[in-house]
Amino acid sequence: MAARSKALARVLAAAGLAACVALAPAAAAVPGFTQVKGAWRASDAQLLDRHGEPLDAVRIDIRARRRAWVALPDISPALGRAVLQAEDQRFMQHGGIDVEALGKAAWDALLGAGATRARGASTITMQLAGLLDPALAPRAKGRTLLQKWDQALAARELEAGWSKGQILEAYLNLASYRSELQGVGAAARALFGKAPSGLDAGEAAILASLLRAPSAPAGLVARRACALARELDAHADCAAIEWQVQASLERGGGFNARANARTNAAVEASATAQLARRLAASPGAAVRSTLDAGLQRAAVASLRRHLAELAGRNVGDGAVVVIDNASGEVLAYVANGGDSDVDGVLALRQAGSTLKPFLYELALERGQVTAASLLDDSPVGIPTVGGLYVPQNYDHSYRDVASVRTSLAGSLNVPAVRTLMLTGLERFHERLRAVGITSLTEAPEFYGWSLALGSGDVSLLELTNAYRTLANGGLRGSVTFTARALEPGQRVLDTRAAFIVADILSDRAARSTTFGLVNELATGFWSAVKTGTSKDMRDNWCVGFSDRYTVGVWVGNFDGASMWDVSGVSGAAPVWRDVMDWLHRGRPSQAPSAPPGLVRQAVRFEPALEPARSEWFVRGSESAVVELLAQNQRTPKIVYPVESSIIALDPDIPAPLQRVSFRAQAAQGLRWMLDGAALGAADVERAWAPRPGAHELKLVGADGKTVAVTRFEVRGGSAAGQASSFSTSSGGSEASGMYSGESER
Repeated sequence: MAARSKALARVLAAAGLAACVALAPAAAAVPGFTQVKGAWRASDAQLLDRHGEPLDAVRIDIRARRRAWVALPDISPALGRAVLQAEDQRFMQHGGIDVEALGKAAWDALLGAGATRARGASTITMQLAGLLDPALAPRAKGRTLLQKWDQALAARELEAGWSKGQILEAYLNLASYRSELQGVGAAARALFGKAPSGLDAGEAAILASLLRAPSAPAGLVARRACALARELDAHADCAAIEWQVQASLERGGGFNARANARTNAAVEASATAQLARRLAASPGAAVRSTLDAGLQRAAVASLRRHLAELAGRNVGDGAVVVIDNASGEVLAYVANGGDSDVDGVLALRQAGSTLKPFLYELALERGQVTAASLLDDSPVGIPTVGGLYVPQNYDHSYRDVASVRTSLAGSLNVPAVRTLMLTGLERFHERLRAVGITSLTEAPEFYGWSLALGSGDVSLLELTNAYRTLANGGLRGSVTFTARALEPGQRVLDTRAAFIVADILSDRAARSTTFGLVNELATGFWSAVKTGTSKDMRDNWCVGFSDRYTVGVWVGNFDGASMWDVSGVSGAAPVWRDVMDWLHRGRPSQAPSAPPGLVRQAVRFEPALEPARSEWFVRGSESAVVELLAQNQRTPKIVYPVESSIIALDPDIPAPLQRVSFRAQAAQGLRWMLDGAALGAADVERAWAPRPGAHELKLVGADGKTVAVTRFEVRGGSAAGQASSFSTSSGGSEASGMYSGESER
């Protein structure tokens, strides 16, 4: 009896509340529909391309997931019917307070278990009032009579100032449906993967059921949705609705916050999401960028296609960036080729041979070399604090000498290191910083001579913009992701030297000595390009430019795992070529005009180490003949091994098969002496089966006098079983020097 008396009291209170509200004076003004709609902000920030086309969105507000406001005509009528049936059947008749519903709700409470389905007494208008004013929102302990009074007054004011369509539209957009999903736009996309306009009757029943209890278990949601659907259509398929509930809640991660976080992370790892996060700082913002949606799609497609082709060679990640040469506008930004959340455009990776153009530009600018100068391409050992640095060419072979053009175009390592010894390590480090590679923050000595081969870490964005400096004749400028006035360039490279380097990088004939004439670098229009492969094949680069664009591509693995037999030509170059072809599909690139101060000169080599050709020279440095000193004019010296070499025996190669090659220059008439024992004539390469221990190698003349001497040490293995024979040809793999340079190109 006591419970029934309390219920009766609630009936009388509800009736009294309705009567009093009807006679009450006007409450404080509620916000207008236009004001509420205008204040709505999606939780995501949207990135637009240069033409206004949506590119990507990224979560900014982590408190809730909201999409753009959805107008009532864009919401499926099925959802409107389901919501009205579940929440407010007399919505179109009442003025904000449904006296009849209040009485029925109280009567249901009075009858208790006799009610088949308890109805709420709050109208949609009253619920909207609670959504608009936090003071009127539902509370865990329920509302007080005063709060219900205020809510009812606010509902009456809403009905007086808003249309029924506006009230329903605002309610569907402001209500929470599941977990963090606020608004019909977010709920329809997350739970069903479709726009609100496409919701069917079953999906509408599910969303309407979630409004009452967004965190209800899946089984309860399914039962409520089934009952609601059958009120609207007696033939509703409850089995299908139950399946839809299970599938949609798992898809939306509604009751699994951890799964939902993983889903969000995957969405936000898209190609431009990181960029959207940086450019758009506030929820709901829409930022127009410099990106081109068509180019962006083409770059993403090419990268993903090529990564799939390389998956069998342990290549899983990649990045692409495209910059407009004149403006510095970033036209494409592919942060990654998969689902990783690493931004490959900004990540620091070892540069490989991509730094060589700036080294040769420096030497050309300083007048230390010309494009026709011959460089020593023979083994070199450079003593360092950590041991002997012995750079090697990519193919582990040496050409004795090669011109600057051939050395750069063919990406030869030994000539690059020798050129760095000419220019100076500190000066080269300073030059790299000048062209915008700010990631080289350590002192030059930290990188050592291997900086010529790209031992420093760089980002794809900075490296690509540095190549843009070459494309612009030595004028450096910053990049931009939003439109701006044209920026004046800063002169950091000599325009003549920059032109010569670009000409070399565009020379497919000079490149053919290493890469062949047919490869992905040979475009059908003028372009200049350089590849790079870092230590242990962890990074592949291809960076180059045309007359209008600079394109940079990196492929590898974000976790640092080595690729399997992948070079810059086979790794990054095909993507670079695809993007360049797309950019110039309507207008071929034109070769740049030579700046003042350059002359074109026919040049030949004596002896004919390279074919005669027409070469570019800075005026005053031109030469018709480049002559190599004859052997009898050179100073006799031991080329390999150099002084203080430490040669490590390979434990995986049988001892009798290991060889060290002794090399000398200008050695006609001289003989080898090793540890006091004669080895024979020194004018031919001599292969020696190494023995552990310290050794002394000499060049001696016919009179027995020492002309040159070097001391080296062999480590590893044991003296037992080591052959002591000598031959003029290698009988196996040559033992390598410790701290030998990587085979980078």
